[in-house]
Amino acid sequence: MPPQPTARRPHVRRLLPALALLAGAHGAIAADPAFVAISNTQGQALGIVVQRVVPGGGTAASGLPATVGIPNSQVRVIAAPLAGVVESLETAPGMSVKKGEVLARISSPQALELQRDRIQADSQATLARQSLGRDEQLFREGLIAESRLQASRANAAQSAAQATERRQELALAQHSGGQTLSLVAPIAGTVLEQHVSVGQRVEQSAPLYRIARLDPLSVEIQAPLAIAARAKVGTPLTIASAGASGKLIAVGRAVDPASQSVLLRGLVTHGAEALRPGQATAVDLALGNATETTVQVPGSAILRHENKPWVFVAARAGTATGYHATAVTLIGRSGENTVVSGIPADATVAIAGVSALKASWLGIGKE
Repeated sequence: MPPQPTARRPHVRRLLPALALLAGAHGAIAADPAFVAISNTQGQALGIVVQRVVPGGGTAASGLPATVGIPNSQVRVIAAPLAGVVESLETAPGMSVKKGEVLARISSPQALELQRDRIQADSQATLARQSLGRDEQLFREGLIAESRLQASRANAAQSAAQATERRQELALAQHSGGQTLSLVAPIAGTVLEQHVSVGQRVEQSAPLYRIARLDPLSVEIQAPLAIAARAKVGTPLTIASAGASGKLIAVGRAVDPASQSVLLRGLVTHGAEALRPGQATAVDLALGNATETTVQVPGSAILRHENKPWVFVAARAGTATGYHATAVTLIGRSGENTVVSGIPADATVAIAGVSALKASWLGIGKE
């Protein structure tokens, strides 16, 4: 059966009658391949609607999706230093704590063992010091060899080091007397999570609480490649919905294969109290190129060609009127509009009939 090209391209078949109206414009197009010459009558027949662009409001990337987080350096996990039973919990999620404040108490028989080991180590260290003192006196009197004095000195140093180690073990276990361990907050912050309950038996290193300092906060921003290429460390950011602001502290080097976006990490230094970790929000970036003109255009004005965004800008070529296909750079969003750069601030763009203009520009339907 013979091939039927038009059956496979119904969108082209629908455009062919309208494109026939542009047959007389080939000369102008040949002179400038990006220019599509169209009279007012032809534009009406193709359903072309135009609109003047709106100033972009500065060089900014608006409405970028982001998630609020906590900088890693501000998070602490309170874990059981020894196995035991939770005697009491002194705080709960959502509460603020001060540095050094008691958070939980654990009853642990191992605490008694550590205390016993410390006492024994202290006693051995004391005996070693006394023995060293006697041997030093005997050596001065010439009654013992120097080798014995050196052995006494080594034994005393080893005993002292062992006693210090035992005292440090007891301190790290946050021993508060008997078999009770009193766990305190290492930083001032807010309790985010509680992992145990009173009366529960826990193993050594089992997490009890997670606390964090919530000012400043971090934001992880998903930015298109075009924006990420212009962002840099120190770029100001704002979260309009919360009245918060800050700056970028890192620009990712990897691209997400699914969304083709780049991760930007920011630090919210003002207004962090209005945000919550895990909250989804929108971030605006001030990209800082004051010499670049940005404008807002409806999303319908943008077309894709060769993996680049383009718009058709109303233009003239000699006495011919028409539209010039112009490549633009996507900056961000502002409400329902898209913020772009690459066209004049007073430009008029096509917002309807763009498919017909694209077909004519690319020569679809021409012989």
